[in-house]
Amino acid sequence: MSESYSVRLQKECHVFSAAHFITCGDGICEPLHGHNYRVWAEVEGPLDENHYVVDFILLRDALQTITQTLDHHMLLPTSHPRIHVAASDQEVEVRFAQRRWVFPRSECALLPVANTTAELLAQYIGRQLLAELERRAGVRPRVVRVGVDECHGQWGICTLRDEDE
Repeated sequence: MSESYSVRLQKECHVFSAAHFITCGDGICEPLHGHNYRVWAEVEGPLDENHYVVDFILLRDALQTITQTLDHHMLLPTSHPRIHVAASDQEVEVRFAQRRWVFPRSECALLPVANTTAELLAQYIGRQLLAELERRAGVRPRVVRVGVDECHGQWGICTLRDEDE
C-alpha cells in the first residue's frame, strides 16, 4: 500500500479584488470589469523531518504575498497575441483592435499569461507559489494545485506537476 500526502489552504485572507478583461473568439473583447477573487492552494509531496508536506504558516504567507501583489490592480496579459501592452515608469498603454486604454503603472499587474482567465490566473499564482516556497524554504513540492474563484462558484483550477515525477 502506498501513501501520499497533501495539504490544502483556503482562508479568507487569500482574496484579492482586481479588474480585467478577456478576449474570446473572433476579436471579441469584454468590457473592463472586476471581481472579488478567492484563492485556494493544495501542495502534495513527501513528509519532511517534521512529518508534514509543508509548514502551513510558510504556505499561508507565501500565498498571501502573491495575492497582495494582485489586489486592487488592473490585471493585464503580456503574452496575448493581439493585446499590446506598453509600459513606462508612469503608465501602461493597452491596445486591442480599435480599443485603447491607459492606466497608471502603479495600479497594473503585468502578467506573463495569454489571457486573464481564472484558469491562467491559477497557473500564474501556482508558478509564483512554487517560486516563493523554493525561495523562502528550499521546498519544491511534487504537485501544486491552485483554484481561483472569480464569481462565487466559478473556479479555474491549474495543477502543476514536478517534471521529475
